[in-house]
Amino acid sequence: MTNRDCIKELIEPRKDSMSSRIYDCIMLVAIIVGIIPLAFREQPMIFWYFDLFSGLCFVVDYILRWITSDLSSKHNRVVAFIVYPFTPMAIIDLLSILPTFNLISPTFKVVRVSRLLKILRVIKVVRYYEPLEIILSVVRRQSKILWTVFSLAVFYIFITALIMFNAEEDINPETGQFLFDNFFDAFYWAACTLTTVGYGDLCPISDVGRVISIISSMVGIAIIALPSGIVTAGYLDELKSRKKKINLHHENKRT
Repeated sequence: MTNRDCIKELIEPRKDSMSSRIYDCIMLVAIIVGIIPLAFREQPMIFWYFDLFSGLCFVVDYILRWITSDLSSKHNRVVAFIVYPFTPMAIIDLLSILPTFNLISPTFKVVRVSRLLKILRVIKVVRYYEPLEIILSVVRRQSKILWTVFSLAVFYIFITALIMFNAEEDINPETGQFLFDNFFDAFYWAACTLTTVGYGDLCPISDVGRVISIISSMVGIAIIALPSGIVTAGYLDELKSRKKKINLHHENKRT
């Protein structure tokens, strides 16, 4: 096994490798300490060290992934090295690194956007936190079904908003105006009702409007429950599939 193969096994999350698990823990710590300063208005000196440690870990991780990108790519080595910086996760990695350059030298004019770029570091958790990675894998696998459900939800919100906008014509006694001044207010109400959020800032005052609201809430529960069932079933299937792969890998090692 070459040095690059060892690096690849190190940076890729693997439960059966102690070094890989330690590496994942270090990167998770780097992500956490990198986003802690975002929860505070005041920035004491210790946060500067947090950012520096986090940024340096991200730089090392980015370089290691770049130099081993061809090992998991369908392209040849040269093309893989060229393509890697333009992959989605590589772009996120690079953007999350940029605030570090501002720490090293204030001449890098990213002060105003540095806090926003640091938020991207949260996305890096997906790479090192297996449950999130599994959920994303399920979403990708069930993308067509989930997109169908999402389209159904948007369509139902639009229709409900259109009906309510034309049915709720009573004047609100508290404001002396129509409940829905424009269609966006009706669309906002329909979205809140469908998701059963119910902020209470907009609610029908006529009997017709209340009947529509009841129907919308009942249908909304059914529509919102569909993605949960799809993701849950896909999550269990993914866990079984991964368990089989791990068992097969162990059996191959034994033989």
